[in-house]
Amino acid sequence: MKLITFTVPCYNSQAYMRKCIDNLLLAGDEAEILIINDGSTDNTAKIADEYAKKYPNTVRVIHQENSGHGEGVNQGIKNAKGIYFKVVDSDDWLDPKALSVLMSKIRNAVKLNKTVDLFVANYVYEHPDGPGNVMRYNNVFRQNRICTWDEINHFKSTQYLSMHSVIYRTKVLRASGVVLPKHTFYVDNIFVYLPLPYCRTIYYMNEDLYRYFIGRPDQSVQEKVLLKRIDQHYRVALALVNGFDMTSIKKQSPKLARVLNHHISMIVTITAVFLYMDGSPEKLYMCKKMWEKIKEKDETLYKTLKYRSLSALTTIPGKPGRTFTVSAYKAAQKIFKFN
Repeated sequence: MKLITFTVPCYNSQAYMRKCIDNLLLAGDEAEILIINDGSTDNTAKIADEYAKKYPNTVRVIHQENSGHGEGVNQGIKNAKGIYFKVVDSDDWLDPKALSVLMSKIRNAVKLNKTVDLFVANYVYEHPDGPGNVMRYNNVFRQNRICTWDEINHFKSTQYLSMHSVIYRTKVLRASGVVLPKHTFYVDNIFVYLPLPYCRTIYYMNEDLYRYFIGRPDQSVQEKVLLKRIDQHYRVALALVNGFDMTSIKKQSPKLARVLNHHISMIVTITAVFLYMDGSPEKLYMCKKMWEKIKEKDETLYKTLKYRSLSALTTIPGKPGRTFTVSAYKAAQKIFKFN
């Protein structure tokens, strides 16, 4: 029995994937490592096959035509044998000590037949010159115990769940029906967001588990790259807006609805900021249309995002308002070093 599947989407990752995979092997035989080679043109496929041959009980490889990170995650969910599921990008890694704690927590939960739908852990922004800001959740979740959405506290304005912080039960992912679009960046936001209402129980471990490397110039989160791909971020933001009937969710669990609203607010804020950075009439019109589509979908959500959340900062009218929004983002960027 495999306790967890680590899915590692790879595209031309020969320069750094060994560090990631060697690190995941520390989880032992109770874990499986599913390497998804996304049509790489370098030695990624060869390296992946070497690991599968050397560790046949732990490592499996899927070779696919180039379809993007999202399809790599889709294949991971479809083929996973582990009870839990974690995406680890090929240039990232997990802290060995925290990984050992995670495996112990999962092992105990399975042994005692305690259903945990979602494990949450901290992640660290890793820069070429060393560790940066740590995203913690000790102010949101109760530590080292199973809880429900009704027991959580508020997220801070700049704090939200990301792909790096979540470990879903595989059954929950499949029940949610989440399928990420091909050839699209920033779909990790969809991966995190859509399964949340299917989670009944959460377990937070205050461990700095995920090491999120920031430093490659071609990374999708780099400012210049994100500016070029803002259309894709825009589509992801609208996919979140259209994800659920928020009124129905609010009736079932007001705190879960608050979490979902907060997540949308973060993504809408980032989208608006980069549309403002571009500043062209086309991109400014896109921002206007984004707000119109939100209002059309859910007027209550629209009012929440526009007047009672972080995204309200992006609605200050005129060029001075746009300048203020971008300046505030730049200031946060210097403090938190998130790209």
